[in-house]
Amino acid sequence: MEGDIVTTLLLPGILAFIMFSLGLGLTVEDFLRIVRQPRALLVGVLCHFVLLPLICFLLLKAVGIGGVFAIGFMILAACPTGTTSNLLTYIARGDVALAVSFTAVASVATIFTLPPIVIWSMQHFGSNTQAAVSVPVGLMMGQIFLMLGVPVGLGMLVRRRWPEGALRWEPRATRVAAVLFIIIVLGAVAKNWGLLRDNFGSLAGFAIGLNLLMLGVGFLVAWLARLSRRQSVTLGIETAVQNATLAIVIASTVLQDDALAIPGGLYGVLMYAGGLLFAFGMRRFTTR
Repeated sequence: MEGDIVTTLLLPGILAFIMFSLGLGLTVEDFLRIVRQPRALLVGVLCHFVLLPLICFLLLKAVGIGGVFAIGFMILAACPTGTTSNLLTYIARGDVALAVSFTAVASVATIFTLPPIVIWSMQHFGSNTQAAVSVPVGLMMGQIFLMLGVPVGLGMLVRRRWPEGALRWEPRATRVAAVLFIIIVLGAVAKNWGLLRDNFGSLAGFAIGLNLLMLGVGFLVAWLARLSRRQSVTLGIETAVQNATLAIVIASTVLQDDALAIPGGLYGVLMYAGGLLFAFGMRRFTTR
């Protein structure tokens, strides 16, 4: 009963609060801003929604990771950008406005892109395809909308109705969200400690390699598209920093398999090592 409360109420509630805190920092102008610079948006969509899942899949095949861990990494790759990408972009002196706008757009777009990728991954990597068939795309889209779209919309509504209060409270909400994320990761690790201990070497190496590769791919593709250095740095971070909280919630709550949450929890911690290295490295070559 206690485990049911955690997966059905606590985890979705924590994710909803995190997305609500993101909404507090957003306005309609943030969405309009990214529409006015469609080239950066298109490059970001290509890197995040096409190249990231594709490269993750090819790496899984090349390394030989399969089963629940492969599905877990594909769930992670299908998730939107993590909210902490905005902080890393600020440290790297990137385009913070682009980062905030793209994070919001990615969170909304994921409602439609994540379910097909997850179900296809379960059919491809899972030994029992019945599990995939039992999770309809429409149902998953509805659940993701409730966990992502509704809290972000409520946060934006609060920001519009009470802008001064929202701006004062938003930094505190962000810090609380960070603590809640740590609790989610620790919980996922504790529940699956045996699996993590036995597979830590291969999983950690894969997570770090995927993170560093996508930081480079995002930056390189943006640079080849002749975006500014600040925008290229931003899209490198946006491509590699994932919403690991959503990956854990999808695994534990929607798919009801805690083992699927291990890749998300591991990547959610290790991605900050590569992200901070990239941010401080690029900071030296990026003007204010």
